[in-house]
Amino acid sequence: MIVVDTNVITYLLISGEHSQQAEKLLRHDPHWIAPFLWRSEFRNVLSLYMRKGFISLELAMRLSEHAEQLMSNNEFDISSSDVLKFVQYSECSAYDCEFVALATQFKVLLYTMDEKILRAFPNTAQPLTAIY
Repeated sequence: MIVVDTNVITYLLISGEHSQQAEKLLRHDPHWIAPFLWRSEFRNVLSLYMRKGFISLELAMRLSEHAEQLMSNNEFDISSSDVLKFVQYSECSAYDCEFVALATQFKVLLYTMDEKILRAFPNTAQPLTAIY
């Protein structure tokens, strides 16, 4: 089991710079978990791609459905106190700290390409590129 941030889910489902690493990560450990927040963040990514004309509404809906199936039964609520403890010791947003708190709660790694998270939480967060 590993925690993945929303960008890792995006890399898996939308072809891009780190898509191959996301596919390798899924093969390495297919049990991905995330805070419920990932859904809103993923919808925001899809809306950005739609507005820029990169994807259609129909494709956005299919990608959203695929992502929700991938993460089904692997989404968790995070307590505010846990999130705020991590916010206190970093410059990361509360959104980012939800992923860190979940990884800490389950004593697993968080995979991300977010430099701020990687710098602030080197014992918890690993870059997606660490999977070879």
